[in-house]
Amino acid sequence: MAFSLGIVGAGQFAGQFATLFHHHPGVSAVHVTDVIRSRADDLARSMGLAGVSDSFDAMLASPEIDAVAIFTQRWTHGPLVVQALRAGKHVYSAVPMAITVDEIAAIIEAVRETGLTYMMGETSYYNPATVYARRRLAEGAFGRLFYGEGDYVHDMDLGFYEAYRYSGGAEWKRTASYPPLLYPTHSIGGVLGAWPTHATAVSAIGVVDQRGDGVFDRAVSQFDNDFSNATALFELAAGGAMRINEFRRVGYPSHLRESRFRWFGTEGSFEQLARTTVWQDREGVEDISHLIDTHASVPYDDPSLAQVAPALRDAFVSGYARIHEDERARIPDELRPLHNGHEGSHHFLVDDFVRAVNGRTLPPVNAWQAARFTLPGVIAHESARRGGERLMVPDMGDPVG
Repeated sequence: MAFSLGIVGAGQFAGQFATLFHHHPGVSAVHVTDVIRSRADDLARSMGLAGVSDSFDAMLASPEIDAVAIFTQRWTHGPLVVQALRAGKHVYSAVPMAITVDEIAAIIEAVRETGLTYMMGETSYYNPATVYARRRLAEGAFGRLFYGEGDYVHDMDLGFYEAYRYSGGAEWKRTASYPPLLYPTHSIGGVLGAWPTHATAVSAIGVVDQRGDGVFDRAVSQFDNDFSNATALFELAAGGAMRINEFRRVGYPSHLRESRFRWFGTEGSFEQLARTTVWQDREGVEDISHLIDTHASVPYDDPSLAQVAPALRDAFVSGYARIHEDERARIPDELRPLHNGHEGSHHFLVDDFVRAVNGRTLPPVNAWQAARFTLPGVIAHESARRGGERLMVPDMGDPVG
């Protein structure tokens, strides 16, 4: 069984996933569309894809395409996802799920009413730290978890300026001010990818940017945003708390490990830095970095990375970690020699979606889980705008079907 897929957006990130979908035995054909036609043409030609659609609407109208994978700019996902689902297409969406409560609710409603597959491509769900913590929690090694931390620490100077220029054109500074807490899934998704609970309340603090270069300037920002860094403290339904950091101005080697995590339980704990990861209990400390660290899967100067800023390439060349060994046995042989990325997650994300569509099963990061990874950040951003006011975080419930 196989289905046809349309790639929506032919930017830097899309090309890496187009290759994986193109080679997955569960996908029969891959098409592509982009508002800049030349980018779609170049991607289709360089990878030997099945074809190019004139527009997103044309792709949705095509009976030849069963599903779409959306890789457009991060604030555009919500409406495009709903439109695709209503057009009868299964949907893979890059993060975040959406940027408002109403957009998230509309996706949940569309998935429920259509019965189609929706999956958000959250890399942190297969981050080696999250995989390790998920297993230790299942074993009972944490005892009762009561605290988790997730940091997404990616400095703007390490590739983001180039990425926003590539996607935003002459007006790139308007969108480079994208609020950090509206891109929360790499931090929240890692914590809650291991800990099956959800946020119920939040208080957040935003740090006003002082660079003075027109980025994170409210007079310029499309989002009326001047926060470049933000911290949020959440109350969780399971009891305890989760703290996340979303930093875009930070003296930290983001290229080494941009997402990092900590969990504390009554019997054990886990802590991670840029190069060191440890498991701890009352008896001592065990360095588990050898289980967590990944190795490169393609050369750093691979031609497929030509359009990716050098400072961002590390995210696209990481391979598997040892902790992935059991899971990677199910990855099709056709994918294994191809590029991986984001600490070994790309192969798993593609395979999860393909299996869910072909098997009519719920993917791990389904619409309801995606809401629990995304919606808390939306509320946290509003809390920060209100000076840290404690706000309740709504929950969309558990999966249906």
